Amino acid sequence: MQILTFIFFTVLVAVISYLATRKTNENSTDGYFLGGRSLTGVVIAGSLLLTNLSTEQIVGLNGAAFKEGILVMAWETLAAIAMVVTAVVLLPKYLKGGITTVPQFLETRYDKMTKTITSGLFLSGYVIVLLPIVLYSGALALNGMFDIPELLGVSKTTALWITVWGIGIIGSIYAIFGGLKAVAVSDTINAIGLLLGGMLIPIFGLLIVGDGSLFEGASILMEKAPEKFKVIGDGKSSIPFGTIFTGMMLVQLFYWGTNQAIIQRALGAKDLKEGQKGLIYAAFIKILGPLIVVLPGIIAFYLFGETLENPDEAYPELVKKVLPVSLVGFFAAVLFGAILSSFNSALNSSVTLFGLDIYKSHINKEASEKQVVSAGKKFGILLAILSMCIAPLIANAPDGLFGYLQEVNGCYSIPILTIIVVGYFTKYVPAIAAKIAMASGVVLYGISQFILKPFVFEAEDYPHFLHVMAILFALNIIIMLIIGKFKPRKEAFILPYTKQVDITPWKYVTLTGVTVCVIVIFSYFYFS
Repeated sequence: MQILTFIFFTVLVAVISYLATRKTNENSTDGYFLGGRSLTGVVIAGSLLLTNLSTEQIVGLNGAAFKEGILVMAWETLAAIAMVVTAVVLLPKYLKGGITTVPQFLETRYDKMTKTITSGLFLSGYVIVLLPIVLYSGALALNGMFDIPELLGVSKTTALWITVWGIGIIGSIYAIFGGLKAVAVSDTINAIGLLLGGMLIPIFGLLIVGDGSLFEGASILMEKAPEKFKVIGDGKSSIPFGTIFTGMMLVQLFYWGTNQAIIQRALGAKDLKEGQKGLIYAAFIKILGPLIVVLPGIIAFYLFGETLENPDEAYPELVKKVLPVSLVGFFAAVLFGAILSSFNSALNSSVTLFGLDIYKSHINKEASEKQVVSAGKKFGILLAILSMCIAPLIANAPDGLFGYLQEVNGCYSIPILTIIVVGYFTKYVPAIAAKIAMASGVVLYGISQFILKPFVFEAEDYPHFLHVMAILFALNIIIMLIIGKFKPRKEAFILPYTKQVDITPWKYVTLTGVTVCVIVIFSYFYFS
């Protein structure tokens, strides 16, 4: 029955996505890569949330909450502020320039080589880190919920390979053959299911803790485990409080404002109003994120105590304990949708980056739009196969997968954010400054985290990786400004208005944006 429910809901989403996208022209770059620039606020919000929320986050953050409590909510709540900044500051500039990819702007602002290097950094991050980890963590979750090894009569390793390839193939069909609109529509449907299903876990968990009473359950948690409800982290925690004002905010701005896999949804907006609505809607819902990705971990700590050897097992074990058997199939289908979303969104963005920024720019400069889309699809198939081969090999990755993912991403996130910020807010900084900043950012961060930290200094005495990111961000901006001072562009950069979409802002964007920020700040005062 569980498997039938799982299959029914999964197929239903696929059918609805097909019906919603069959009239979109997938042979044009706008049609395939940006959904024909027709996405509305609700669709953008749903796709943003599902692209972001997947098993490596649900399992990883709840595992972190099991260990450290509510302080890890910073990954969720500060994202809401970053979305507001993106809606108000960055998105108007993106849509004014009519860009399809973030590196496309960098070619206009700097030069073609800067764009190519940036696309290469994005693609490297996706294929080496993001795609394999999404597949691996998703396969672990599904194997645990359905007990795939026992069901198929195979070893855990064989089951892992089977599940990884199953997720990868289905996700590839969405991303490669459906384009952005298919991804966005399926994301929106799954977003509703994930929000409903995700909220059921803490509700049922609190009912068990409180012996049938939600409020009693919450009171017992706060009384019996008060240390888990302190939002201010010390120097030994995974998120020291000071990092909120340094690298944490930079990571959030990169992710929500410049990461191609995320911002591509807003770039597909029918106009600026809808794009801003989508980001703000998502920001409001993101504030509730800790209820899904933090609170269950604390409930698991109360129920299981120190009996779990691996904190990342907290969420799957809690689901098994609290969720009625009749809902397991539905929740597994929703979780499967979240896994697919993160995978196919990153894959779709990789296809976009390769097709427009590498194939069209360097391999076949005279390629038609149909040829660009076709080349992108072929590259996507290759990338999907590569990531499916790598994913099972990271079975021995360190505990705390979410934090590990964030640290490794710093190799390319901060250098890219640096050159985009300087690019939009200065007029004379030249292309050579961007290239030097990217090289120094990647090299210095790599030396810091993978040579100095493990081999030269004591890890516990070394600055937190979020502080390191902030230091390098400031250093690279200074380097770029100095170069701009002594070797400026001959002509000032002026952002052209391509008139691809209407850029009249949403009249409530400031009011709603301020409201989001006030709620986030209040939550910190409340739990401090």
